[in-house]
Amino acid sequence: MYWDEIAAYRPRSEQEEADQRQMLDYIRQFPDTILTRDNPIAHFSSSGFVVNADASRVLMAHHNLYRVWAWTGGHVDGEEDFLAVALREAREETGVTHIRPLSDAIASLEILPVWGHVKRGRYVPSHLHLNVSYLLLADENDPLSVREGENTRVGWLPAAELLSYTNEWEMDGVYTKLLERARNLLYGGRRETGARKLNRTGV
Repeated sequence: MYWDEIAAYRPRSEQEEADQRQMLDYIRQFPDTILTRDNPIAHFSSSGFVVNADASRVLMAHHNLYRVWAWTGGHVDGEEDFLAVALREAREETGVTHIRPLSDAIASLEILPVWGHVKRGRYVPSHLHLNVSYLLLADENDPLSVREGENTRVGWLPAAELLSYTNEWEMDGVYTKLLERARNLLYGGRRETGARKLNRTGV
């Protein structure tokens, strides 16, 4: 169950510890609506930070709503398998087909504010995304495609210059820590050169 996965996560920063505590509190307060957009205060989302075989590039989409390059992800909409949501959203938003988790475990937790906006002609009031993040590995040779109505561009951005592309200071810390965690998983704490070939088996 998603509660168990979030509760078992070991925070690696004061921010994650505080956000984990708040997420669990929201689950207790709103057990019937916390997984859906029926809760206007806060609800869960799941995101994927997608890297290539050597984590030298990050796959991102230029989203229509905020007009910035950003990671993939979306509302869980009642789904309790958050990793499945992250994988599905990454495929749908970028067009990649060969993609798999670097790890099945949660990579990070963060509560992200969403400012009021108009979507499909309807005003959506400000609320919180209780976001669960995963690290994903994709084949950079896969053809890319945009998700109509949601993004206008999709591309592999150079990891070394990622923050100059995203240009969203609120997300700098999230992207930085996830890139470092992806590299640690790929290299086991060692920094290597050269791309590793992505194994398509089971991807």
